[in-house]
Amino acid sequence: MSPETRLEELGIELPDPPAPPFTPRLRPVVVHGDVAYLSGNGDLACIGRVGAEVDVARAVEAARTTAHLMCRSLRRELGSLDMVERWLKVLVLVRSAPGFADQPLVANGFTEAIAELWGEENGVSARSAIGVAELPAGMAVEVEAVVAIAP
Repeated sequence: MSPETRLEELGIELPDPPAPPFTPRLRPVVVHGDVAYLSGNGDLACIGRVGAEVDVARAVEAARTTAHLMCRSLRRELGSLDMVERWLKVLVLVRSAPGFADQPLVANGFTEAIAELWGEENGVSARSAIGVAELPAGMAVEVEAVVAIAP
């Protein structure tokens, strides 16, 4: 089943990207050959350190929202999510409080949202989830990704 069809079936509306409080000098998606590189993206409504101001459940939801924001960027660049053949690599950055070590749980929110649309085989990718001291605008979660484009 196609990701566009799954979105419709699940009743998911992709959110409009929020305006960042800074002017990034980047392209949200860069296509080179049959690969698309997605710039870091995050839910600007979720601010703070996970394990302190932000609990894990809220951070998981922010990661899920980030997945949908990235899907919006892909659709805008490629015309349809059906052009994405497979997710290859995801890097999840979690703004973490000292001692917080559950970054993989937060990253699962992103992975599960993508797997809902592309399935296990094409939606679950190689992944890293790391804790960081700071993220732009104080975001709790930021994600970047690499996807393969269908021939």
